Amino acid sequence: MLPVTDLQKIGVGLTGFGVAFIFLGIVLFFDKGLLAIGNILFITGLTVVIGLERTARFFFQKHKLKGTCFFFGGVAIVLLGWAFVGILIELYGFFVLFSGFLPVVVNFLRRLPVIGYLLYLPGISYLVNKVGEPQGMV
Repeated sequence: MLPVTDLQKIGVGLTGFGVAFIFLGIVLFFDKGLLAIGNILFITGLTVVIGLERTARFFFQKHKLKGTCFFFGGVAIVLLGWAFVGILIELYGFFVLFSGFLPVVVNFLRRLPVIGYLLYLPGISYLVNKVGEPQGMV
């Protein structure tokens, strides 16, 4: 097992707080202050966890530039005060950036007790299988 440094633990905490602030910002009718703080904490936490160089390599890969532009464009729009529009653009960019991880996430969720059972229900299973397919396979 890889050792986790104290700095990485802080990064996980920052990322968690970022997600919590974004969630609260959405629940509280797209409060632009909470969304802005959440975005900054999320990006900072991600950078602290995986490092500056690996973060830059992840975001600026040639095939991920579209997602990166939408994600950071959405963050900028949220910071400018257009919270609802910014979050929609940011979510699209987030989906494009992290869609390669969806099969891993779906397989992990299927192993959880209650959520795994729900994911195997007929209608939901069809949707999850479509979302969880690796890119390029039809």
